[in-house]
Amino acid sequence: MTFRAVLLTQEDRTVSSEIAELDDSQLPEGNVTVDVSYSTLNYKDGMILTGVGRLVRDYPHVPGIDFSGIVSASADPRYAEGDRVVLTGWRVGEVHWGGYAERARVNGDWLVKLPDGLSELDAMSIGTAGLTSMLAMQAIEDQGVGSAPILVTGAAGGVGSVAVHLLAQAGYEVAASTGRPEASDYLTSIGASEIVDRSELAEPPSGPLSSERWGGCIDAVGDTTLAHVLTEMQYGSSVAACGLAGGNSLDTTVIPFLLRGVNLLGIDSVMCPFETRQQAWLRLDQLLDRGILTDMTTVVGLENVASLGPEILAGKVQGRTVIDVRN
Repeated sequence: MTFRAVLLTQEDRTVSSEIAELDDSQLPEGNVTVDVSYSTLNYKDGMILTGVGRLVRDYPHVPGIDFSGIVSASADPRYAEGDRVVLTGWRVGEVHWGGYAERARVNGDWLVKLPDGLSELDAMSIGTAGLTSMLAMQAIEDQGVGSAPILVTGAAGGVGSVAVHLLAQAGYEVAASTGRPEASDYLTSIGASEIVDRSELAEPPSGPLSSERWGGCIDAVGDTTLAHVLTEMQYGSSVAACGLAGGNSLDTTVIPFLLRGVNLLGIDSVMCPFETRQQAWLRLDQLLDRGILTDMTTVVGLENVASLGPEILAGKVQGRTVIDVRN
């Protein structure tokens, strides 16, 4: 069978894309074939689409680091034709062809059956960003949350938006940090009780400790922002770090960890164990307000993918962007 896909090629280190017609014989190896319904646009997708960071080494390549859809063929006894599934992680869209195609073939270990309450569109309105947010939220809860508000940095982006909403739905007071004043109303509408200008956190910390301002933090920025936030955490609280949009350096001291018992938790949704992923998806089904999920999501067709890569890298994409690969 033939299908449409965003196909990336590289010449003289310049990456370009086109909507190509492919057939099943060109799909990579795997024991489950999925008719893809939706994929998403994540920061890493923007890097791959524009060739930043050389995340893809082998071309031609189909990007898209996550997808949802319906099983069309399976040699894995856990999945039958017609099952609704979601895939995040496992370097799909990097070293294995990804979700920006009407058909995908993958290893069944990488899939999770969708909970009954989530549609394929819901799954990608959540996507890798939402799964990462839930993993971060569960991590800081496991360590214990302080009495002060929980801070979310990079709050207007995909991970940040879902994190703000999830924390608010779970009953926490949420402070949302953003460098975009025009996003304040949006962040308030999805659950933020306080808006923190990014400039407050962007400067290097003035000392090893500051006032205890945050009872927990989901950090999607990294670098100086993360170093600054560590000095303002309540005693015994945790920072779940899940993004490097600001860079991967961390100029800090051991003082927050020794004198305040701050926990720095690394969140990686790529190689996340099956049981952990399954639990996270079930809780996402329970907590997410479907109306707000719809409000934070923009759906575009496959032909829009190439132009959106530079947009997300420039910080111009708000909320969640879902790719309807069938249109």
